[in-house]
Amino acid sequence: MAQAFWLLKTEPGCYSIADLAAAPDRTTAWTGVRNFQARNFLRDAMAVGDLALFYHSVTAPSAVGVAEVVRAGYPDPTAFDPEDRHFDPRSTPERPQWFAVDVRLAETFARPVPLAAMRLVPDLAGMELLRRGSRLSVMPVTPRDFELVRAMGREE
Repeated sequence: MAQAFWLLKTEPGCYSIADLAAAPDRTTAWTGVRNFQARNFLRDAMAVGDLALFYHSVTAPSAVGVAEVVRAGYPDPTAFDPEDRHFDPRSTPERPQWFAVDVRLAETFARPVPLAAMRLVPDLAGMELLRRGSRLSVMPVTPRDFELVRAMGREE
């Protein structure tokens, strides 16, 4: 299967690229996603070796680096933990509702690529992130869009 490309949104106050860089083996479980369409991407489509733009949302929304999927979709353990804010009593180990993947930091951009800057690039006009009302926290990205954003982030 061909390598796929994604965008993973996170609130930097919750989990930032610096947190990923400081994690053991620069790897984390991408848990807590509670949207069915995003869940389906995690469960059914993301594969080991896929690459994702790591995107800080909310304040100064920007792509800030690249993460690699190192473990394909598996039941999200936070859904089973009553102490976790992502607990979902409808999700059980026998019938999981929510899924996660593991990602490892591959690259931190030399400079963030702000959402506003992406909007100025005509070749990115079709990117899901730039569509009005797009709120998914996990979304596919075309190889071309991925490489354009990555090149912008690598510029000194």
